[in-house]
Amino acid sequence: MFGIHDLWLFVLSGLLLNITPGPDTALVVARSTQMGLRGGVAASFGVTSGLMVHITAAAVGLSALIAASATAFSVIKFVGAAYLIYIGLRLIVTRPAVATGEAAPQKTMLPLRAVFWQGFFSNALNPKVAIFFLAFLPQFVANDASSKPLAFLVLGLIFSINGTLWSLIVAAVTARAASRLKATRRFQRFIDSAIGAMFVALGVKLALVQR
Repeated sequence: MFGIHDLWLFVLSGLLLNITPGPDTALVVARSTQMGLRGGVAASFGVTSGLMVHITAAAVGLSALIAASATAFSVIKFVGAAYLIYIGLRLIVTRPAVATGEAAPQKTMLPLRAVFWQGFFSNALNPKVAIFFLAFLPQFVANDASSKPLAFLVLGLIFSINGTLWSLIVAAVTARAASRLKATRRFQRFIDSAIGAMFVALGVKLALVQR
């Protein structure tokens, strides 16, 4: 169907890739801890929207152009790296507000649309994701497929749906755990700093990556 073969293997491989910790999961965890379930959901849908940019690009061949052009790859790579570092530094330097007489920090009231765009750009500006889809999806598209772009889109949608469901599970579990822990300001600062440092490290790693 749609020129796709070994769909079960694709779904299984995609699930394993989705549950592997990375910047997407880190952002969902960070926003779920800070803002509760709504923040985690906003980050999850932002990540998925950024993912769809790469899926569409792979379907129409733009990912191949990025992979072939050293200049395009470098520009997107450095912009993406700078953005990841920016998110990391924001997490490190932002202090959680504490209401008078309360031991637990108030949830950070970052606008949900800002959280959504963080998820979107952290994914859309990562050329490694574009290269990944360019290498991964064709393995499950038949050579005689009547419409390879359609096959790419169908596979991409399946991958995105599974990834979104996983992110929503992570958001729900993290938000519930954070609520139960009733984290102190010091604990919240530790979580933010740890995740922020990971984002900075991921940004530096992305900046140093070669095609």
